Amino acid sequence: MVERDSAMKVTLPSDREIVLTRAFDAPRELVFEVWTRPEHVRNWWGPRNSTKVLFEAEVRPGGSWRYVILNGEGVEVPFTGVYQEVEPPDRLVYTEMYDVEPFNSGDPALNTVIFTNEAGRTLVTVTTAYPSKEVRDMVLSTGMESGAAESYDRLAEVLIEVSKGKR
Repeated sequence: MVERDSAMKVTLPSDREIVLTRAFDAPRELVFEVWTRPEHVRNWWGPRNSTKVLFEAEVRPGGSWRYVILNGEGVEVPFTGVYQEVEPPDRLVYTEMYDVEPFNSGDPALNTVIFTNEAGRTLVTVTTAYPSKEVRDMVLSTGMESGAAESYDRLAEVLIEVSKGKR
């Protein structure tokens, strides 16, 4: 495991939003690639104790994505969405929904991901807008903050491996 050189920060700028920020020691072109290519995403997305089941993405406006893991208890955890904007290596906008009844019957969340070059490092800012304060608060209550921080730590590890040509 890599030491955390940049802690993930969580802010709540409105009653419907969660913003996650984290700096990575890699150029934004590489961070964008590892963020969007399923063969890389499967190595960092989700908790360490999860089993990777399915990682598919058609990264283009109107393209869909679907990630499915089995959590530590063996329960399937599927997420899905549609890309609204794809501007490599600067920006992604896509919907996200936990694809299990009754959660998949409402409006999806909207993620806006900005990749900013900062002196050779990349600052990733993810703003997620939820359909309501109640949905945002429910997401916060699931432990998503620690799960996202673990995924971002894993992303930092994958970035090192990919930059060394190991993946």
